[in-house]
Amino acid sequence: MDKRRITQIFSALFTNANFKGFIESNIYKGNLKKFCVPGMNCYSCPGAMGSCPIGSLQAVIGTIKYNFSLYIAGFMSLMGVLFGRFICGWLCPFGLIEDLLHKVPSFKIKVNPRVDNVLKYLKYIILLLFVILMPMFLVNEFGISPPYFCQYICPVGTLEGGIPLVLLNSSLRKTIGFLFVWKMFILIAIIISSVFIYRPFCRYICPLGAFYSLFNPISFYKFKVDKNKCISCNACVNKCNMNIEVYKKPNSIDCIRCGDCIKVCPTKAIKGCFKDRT
Repeated sequence: MDKRRITQIFSALFTNANFKGFIESNIYKGNLKKFCVPGMNCYSCPGAMGSCPIGSLQAVIGTIKYNFSLYIAGFMSLMGVLFGRFICGWLCPFGLIEDLLHKVPSFKIKVNPRVDNVLKYLKYIILLLFVILMPMFLVNEFGISPPYFCQYICPVGTLEGGIPLVLLNSSLRKTIGFLFVWKMFILIAIIISSVFIYRPFCRYICPLGAFYSLFNPISFYKFKVDKNKCISCNACVNKCNMNIEVYKKPNSIDCIRCGDCIKVCPTKAIKGCFKDRT
């Protein structure tokens, strides 16, 4: 097992360490829940020890009349500045699930670059519309709005929060309606597509990935290509599951810093580092 997989597993276990939540059928609401975790991890998961930054951001926007929480926005920006989408590749629990699903033996689909280039902008629309604008303007008479992304789209919440809570609470099972069925449909679609397409949620839907991607070109942690060593063999390009021309754009906004390109480079021309090295 490589370093990335070990780190992913440790991160998933660390952020969901409230094991008694699954036994007692409840959600942890202690002091740690006041803090956000770096990746997508549902607040309502019985094991969750911290809050999801996207869920927290929606909650704040939807309850205080257009004011951002400096803590949440600052935390997300700090993670972006330090790591960019390294968080997606190494720390996000749902990213781990997608990676494991893609390991299931089957034929794999390499998304056509033209189609990929169009679909990848969907996550930015979701970030702007469902996470920011709708909670900001579509409020009730008390100035409060629901967390639209969590409520209508997020498959992470369905998998980590919805399913466990419904299975553990008979009263919730009696209230299942169209919305839960709709969310299950999205989750099943993501699960099935993850077997054939590498990380479809991360590529096309995840608003947190969209936010972090904006920092990839300027984050402290970067990939650097030594032009003196690079032989333009396309080994990195052929290996990249995110359809990135790594030797041309090592810090593409779509790169999740998985490091597969580093492993396959025959001349060791690609490196990950926290500052440029000459």
